[in-house]
Amino acid sequence: MDIRLGNGFDVHAFEEGDHVVLCGVKVPHDKALKGHSDADVGMHAITDAIYGALAEGDIGRHFPPSDPQWKGAASEIFLKHAVLLAREKGFEISNIDCTLICERPKVGPHATAMMDALAQITGMAMDRISVKATTSERLGFTGREEGIAAIATATLVKP
Repeated sequence: MDIRLGNGFDVHAFEEGDHVVLCGVKVPHDKALKGHSDADVGMHAITDAIYGALAEGDIGRHFPPSDPQWKGAASEIFLKHAVLLAREKGFEISNIDCTLICERPKVGPHATAMMDALAQITGMAMDRISVKATTSERLGFTGREEGIAAIATATLVKP
């Protein structure tokens, strides 16, 4: 059995706006996340975790930010690509664990919807996907509410 573990990390700064997209869910907020795509920091970290487990680089390798076709793109495009690549290489994604790091918005009320969205995109059972949040105790750029960070781990198994 071939078992692979990958991790991903992403950050996006805040800009003017009225919502953020986190793990596929539109969350009301007094700011938006700035990015070349829709800036879904959680989905980007998860996508990079899958690519990492496959030794396939990161999102930028597969979807270069210098390519204008990805401007404003929905991050589910990237995640679907990583999932398909894993399946093409004979792997099943056993589980995904994502931690969003921010003071606000509060993630807890939206975590179940985020896990459901990720389950729909990946074709995984929701009980194999974890989305949770923590603060940085008001320290650093997330503590100053300048942006959001995310870290994710994915386990891939080839039977």
